[in-house]
Amino acid sequence: MGSSRTRNLQVFDTELSADTVEWCPLSHYAHIVACGTYQLQKDDEKNPSRIGRLYLFQFDQQQSFTPPLTEIQRIDTPAILDLKWCHTEIYERPLLGMATACGEIQLHRLKDTQDGRCALERVLSTELGPNRLALSLDWSTGRGDSSDPRVVTSDSTGSLTVLSLAEDNLSAVSQWKAHDFEAWISAFSYWDTQLVYSGGDDCKLKGWDLRMGPSSPTFTSKRHSMGVCSIHSNPHREHILATGSYDENVLLWDGRNMRQPLSETAVGGGVWRLKWHPVHEHLLLAACMHNDFHILHCQQAADGNEGPCPILASYILHNSLAYGADWSRLPLSGPPPSSPPTETTPASLTLTEPKGHLRIQYESPTASFDTSLEDECGRYIPDHTTAVSAPAPVPGVGDNSASLSCLLASCSFYDHMLHVWRWDWSPETETQSAETGPTPSS
Repeated sequence: MGSSRTRNLQVFDTELSADTVEWCPLSHYAHIVACGTYQLQKDDEKNPSRIGRLYLFQFDQQQSFTPPLTEIQRIDTPAILDLKWCHTEIYERPLLGMATACGEIQLHRLKDTQDGRCALERVLSTELGPNRLALSLDWSTGRGDSSDPRVVTSDSTGSLTVLSLAEDNLSAVSQWKAHDFEAWISAFSYWDTQLVYSGGDDCKLKGWDLRMGPSSPTFTSKRHSMGVCSIHSNPHREHILATGSYDENVLLWDGRNMRQPLSETAVGGGVWRLKWHPVHEHLLLAACMHNDFHILHCQQAADGNEGPCPILASYILHNSLAYGADWSRLPLSGPPPSSPPTETTPASLTLTEPKGHLRIQYESPTASFDTSLEDECGRYIPDHTTAVSAPAPVPGVGDNSASLSCLLASCSFYDHMLHVWRWDWSPETETQSAETGPTPSS
């Protein structure tokens, strides 16, 4: 059986509730990571305010006697719901997009400072409309094409907006009503950026062709049984799409046939964010709200073999709702630390009952965003233990990859914590017979 283990490198208290974290995808700035926070201020019951803070960190693995993560900037902002770096340089600089609770999309440019570090400066912004929260954003640049950079964003009125970035201006190209209730997530197809996907609290996953106009979707799927809150197009493999939902399942799709998913994997928690690995096409990171963070291996499903995706590893050290997660492109040098691993996860694992996780109230598909994020009443106690068995052996990530070491960041909500951690994996190479475990209950 292959060896897989996660090790915590550092924990940072963000003070406000942390819900999104993003490593810079550009090679010269791969050591830079941004984290966004969201806090509801209930001083005025009729008009509660939502405040946030944008943190900027740099990671230096060469420092032997100091923690590798260093805070280099903090900016007080409206509450932040999502952060995404543009995948390519714009105006010869990295650009960070931010979706805020005041219904605004802000763009911040990363600049070099005199002390040899970096800092963000706000350069452009646009308002989506009155009385709405911007809930997500995605860039069209996922495969490195910067010829026509656009942003798609979703909001609490159920609307999608496509924004164009041209000539120092961020302007709306189109806006339309896409979902009943909140539109939690929006995403480009990185292979055809005229195609946009969206998911909402109406439990629907939809596709849109910008060439045809937004009058009607290209498809509407009701395959998820609860609100759809995460979507990510695979930048390495055409047509492959991952979606996640409050229904605690990750679905893998072939975009040419959206009637039925390629696979369904139960992960034991609502799937708030999904991130494909920046290099290895089959690795998928999932932030699973009240059931931690998991790394899935999706090759067999993407190749058309039925069955759930194996879970290679789980990071279980957060004590609150798992919201933000991202892979770093920064290569890890040297062997892992000599300290005992915080967790060792074989290819077949059991997702046990979480301890002390605050319950997220998402039973009602019409629940408001405030109910979803701020209701602290009760604790989540699952009525089952989910067993997830992986087919064996799990293939390697590439022809030349005998083992893999990855740097990741994740953040959790009520305990306002940012974690930086590494995952070391030596995949099984010998052929074994597959074992089928218990079917996860819904």
